[in-house]
Amino acid sequence: MTELLLKQVKVMDPGGPHHDAILDIRVRDGVVTELGERLMKGAAREVSREGLHLSPGWVDLRAHFREPGEEWKQGILNGLDAAARGGFTAVAVLPSTTPTIDGRAGIDHLLHRSFGHAVKLLPLGGLTKGLKGEQLAELHDQRLAGAVGFTDDLHAIRNTRLMLLALQYSQGLPGEAPPIMVQPSDPYLTAGSQMHEGAMSTRLGLKGAPALAEQVLLQRDIALLAYAGGHLHVVTVSTAEGVALVRDAKARGLKVTASVAAHHLLLDDGCLRGFETCYKVWPPLRDPGHIEALREGVKDGTIDAIVSDHRPEDREHKVLEYGQAAFGIIGLETSFAVANTALKGRMSLRRTIERYAHGPRQVLGLPKVHVTEGMSADLSLFDPEENWTCEATDLVSRSHNTPFLGQRFTGRALGIVARGQVVLHPVLSR
Repeated sequence: MTELLLKQVKVMDPGGPHHDAILDIRVRDGVVTELGERLMKGAAREVSREGLHLSPGWVDLRAHFREPGEEWKQGILNGLDAAARGGFTAVAVLPSTTPTIDGRAGIDHLLHRSFGHAVKLLPLGGLTKGLKGEQLAELHDQRLAGAVGFTDDLHAIRNTRLMLLALQYSQGLPGEAPPIMVQPSDPYLTAGSQMHEGAMSTRLGLKGAPALAEQVLLQRDIALLAYAGGHLHVVTVSTAEGVALVRDAKARGLKVTASVAAHHLLLDDGCLRGFETCYKVWPPLRDPGHIEALREGVKDGTIDAIVSDHRPEDREHKVLEYGQAAFGIIGLETSFAVANTALKGRMSLRRTIERYAHGPRQVLGLPKVHVTEGMSADLSLFDPEENWTCEATDLVSRSHNTPFLGQRFTGRALGIVARGQVVLHPVLSR
């Protein structure tokens, strides 16, 4: 990229000096060099579109790229391309691969493979060796190599003492204590579950996962946090009880943060009436009461970040009888559209953008980014009012396991300007 001029773009930058302003913004050699009302084009490539908005670059805290081990489902470069299409300038990648990312070599591999891409890859290291929940992984080595947090993905830490040690040990790692990321779900209460436990699971004859499973394990982890200190991040909270527990822990001054998957803000368990495996996710889609609690948690700041929970699967693992199909959907390309559609009219766009731009950085202890003259360009472009229908051509992910094909949305990611590169949606490239 040499020079880019964004014309009459509305800046959404909560807490920034130009929030809510409509400006021309010039980017030259990866740096924002000028902001003004009527800048001369000069030699710049010009981008102009009615409804164009801009914010500090979005960060996704939860994506699975299936590399190493299952590159045919995604792969790092294809995953980063999908993140760019979804408006993300950085994405945290899960360690649950084959082999698992639980040491320095795995972190080095991720960073080497992603080098030079417009989207920055943020490695998440394995919390325990092999993600088996038996022994802490080499957290210090992974941290030195570049791990921004530690998680065993969907594997619950059943050993209470091990979870306590993880919180204690993390406070001695280089830099600010990284987040210990947990997806609280008691495996003994959810064994064999296929969906949320409630009226719909009874009607469909499927074993349900009770909201209690999230509540029980989260209560334990918050109690351990209060005892040991550290930073606990609650991944993809999905129940009203989970939101209430996080809200109470924050009120008590504990360092706890939380995220919610975009699809949990829009879809409920009624989507499973037809036993469509594209709606099979974990945590499961909940009933409308839980969804309202999640939306309120996003609105009042109890939930710090909205994530894609991007989990690609091939047809061999998804196009099966419901009980045999794998959990998970892809979400990077549609995350903003899904969340904006779910939250529009319920809360301000400002708050939604905070959960994509500032909240995730706070979770990871990264510096807050604001749109100012002289900044290294780290920008997301979007239109919060565009009405569009998701088609297969809108997806760049190798896997297409999504329930959103044919879905009508309000709001669309349109591109990124980051790391000296410009990646625009085809509607802006014409």
